[in-house]
Amino acid sequence: MAEDLTGNTSEHRELFARVRARLRAAVGEDVFTSWFARLELEEVVDDLAHLSVPTRFLCSWIQSNYAERILEAFQGESQSIARMHFTVRVNGQARPRLAPAPEPQQASEQPSAATAKPAEIPQPVAPRLIRDTPAAAAAKADALSGSALDPRQTFETFVPGASNEIALGVARQVAHAVVNNTVSFNPVYIHSTVGLGKSHLLNAIAWAAGASEPGRNIVYLTADHFMYHFITAVQRQSALGFKEWLRRVDLLLIDDMQFLQGKSATEFGHTLSALLTGAKQVVVAGDAAPRDLEMLDERVRSRLSGGLVVPIMTFDGDLRRSIVAKRAEQASARFAGVSFPPAVLDYVARVVVSHGRDLDGAVNRLVAANQLTGEPITVALAEKTLADLIRAREARRVRIEDILRIVSRHYKVPRNDLLSSRRSRDVVRPRQIAMYLAKSLTSRSLPEIGRRFGGRDHTTVLHSVRKVEQMMKDDGDLCQEIELLKRMLEE
Repeated sequence: MAEDLTGNTSEHRELFARVRARLRAAVGEDVFTSWFARLELEEVVDDLAHLSVPTRFLCSWIQSNYAERILEAFQGESQSIARMHFTVRVNGQARPRLAPAPEPQQASEQPSAATAKPAEIPQPVAPRLIRDTPAAAAAKADALSGSALDPRQTFETFVPGASNEIALGVARQVAHAVVNNTVSFNPVYIHSTVGLGKSHLLNAIAWAAGASEPGRNIVYLTADHFMYHFITAVQRQSALGFKEWLRRVDLLLIDDMQFLQGKSATEFGHTLSALLTGAKQVVVAGDAAPRDLEMLDERVRSRLSGGLVVPIMTFDGDLRRSIVAKRAEQASARFAGVSFPPAVLDYVARVVVSHGRDLDGAVNRLVAANQLTGEPITVALAEKTLADLIRAREARRVRIEDILRIVSRHYKVPRNDLLSSRRSRDVVRPRQIAMYLAKSLTSRSLPEIGRRFGGRDHTTVLHSVRKVEQMMKDDGDLCQEIELLKRMLEE
């Protein structure tokens, strides 16, 4: 039912949750995850919704391709929303809606018909191609620069533990080698699920490698920023300059590799080959091992796998406790009167089990509650302040998309084959196991599962479930294998 929600922050949050649900249903899980998962509602002023995204590329892409659909989703929930306004978050902060914005660098870009104003696109602050040669000056004039670095993400603020100590050691060695104009492991590929420190390590490498010599060429790019530069270069017929800009660097760091798509992925492959041939250091981070990056061709996956591949594992209790203690210590240094008793540190580490960003967020919430109310930080305050965060994690459900990804990775079967009509044994058995897991771990009905598995009939799903159940009775090894898959999904 449409309603007027202007001026109420809690209702704005509820509104945006419903809008996100509409978008997810309209575009599907894959598209939603790629383009809308990081879209946030900052405020609603009169009939205007102020939305923010973390990168310039996403801002441009969403405005060009999805603005009308987003507005339709808003108006499906609230007829009072008639306009939208997009900004880019820098270091987690969105530019205030009413603040003057710099002119976008692409004069030819036009806002979508669904928006009343052009998006405010702030310039990335660092790193950039630092060397002031004529070629570098030309690159800067062509709007080539890296993604913004977070000054808080250094080696000094990174909390080590059993799950990340190898990745930290490799990152320090890479930075040290760049400072000494040598190359250690090349390329380095760091992978983990979200929020375990990949981006922190890439930022730390950039700061450590560039701090001692301002003239060193260091470029840190998120995958979507890489795509933005490549698409812009092609549009401006300056692709050659883009390639030369990247191939002059001493250290290239690419983050969120899983978002690289299309011709940009091909161009990354060419850039990687050129940099490795020229003995230039490359560090890449993604959410899956190189073999599972299906958007890259086999040669690029092989190149990444042939370097040093470093996983970061899920945090154990000791590391979560150390992270909470470190963030609490930093907060105590910044805010007068803030003190975290050991019992509170223990409680937060025990109940917030997802990843480092949620641990940071938990500490920030407790500090805010203390500063706003004057109430001391206690376990009781933590239980009250973090209740929704804990409930959100407890209520988390396994998605069919998660099952497809894990089964595909475990059995080394492409996701598309699981959804195809192929009947070879090496595809049929993983497909049946995936359907069994979907029935066991999700609330989806048999017809829904069938639709998600390539439009199959519900009787096919039922046959697969019963087949796997029978095989598990006769095969103890299969039982253990499926239990392993369940643990991987629950983690």
